[in-house]
Amino acid sequence: MKTCIACGMPLDDPQTIGGEMADGAVCVHCWSPAGGVKSCEEVFEGGVQYFMGAMPGTDRLLAEKLTRKNMKSLPYWQQHGGDCLTGEEASDQEFADAMSKL
Repeated sequence: MKTCIACGMPLDDPQTIGGEMADGAVCVHCWSPAGGVKSCEEVFEGGVQYFMGAMPGTDRLLAEKLTRKNMKSLPYWQQHGGDCLTGEEASDQEFADAMSKL
């Protein structure tokens, strides 16, 4: 299954694909209207909002840690980096717990 190179979202429905790059497919949430992947800050904020909405009661700090861990695990951000990825990451257990709730 294809996943977004910027956030890891499953791309099982063609309508979820915003665009294609040499690195791979990008979801509609991470695709910039100008073409390519949105900035690290924009993708990061989208991830934070996703975790807070998908797991009611999740505070912003935990959502940031989860998003940072997720983004840093993706080859796109390992190659391109970004200041938004600096900071505390969720532990493996916190991340596994969060993923089990989605």
